[in-house]
Amino acid sequence: MPKLKTKKGVAKRFKISKKGKVQYLAGGKRHLLTGKKTARIRRLRMVRTLKDNKLVKYIKRMLPYS
Repeated sequence: MPKLKTKKGVAKRFKISKKGKVQYLAGGKRHLLTGKKTARIRRLRMVRTLKDNKLVKYIKRMLPYS
């Protein structure tokens, strides 16, 4: 069987934790930060976990060797 290809766009945006959860960083922290509250910017720094089981399954299929 041939090797499976990783979807590079998904690989850049998501990471699989050791326990198999899909983690990602929040959007909205690249530019125009001066207009955002400090607490909001701090919250955007945190790693988030994807909760939707359908999406988790879909993303894991696109990241075959993670």
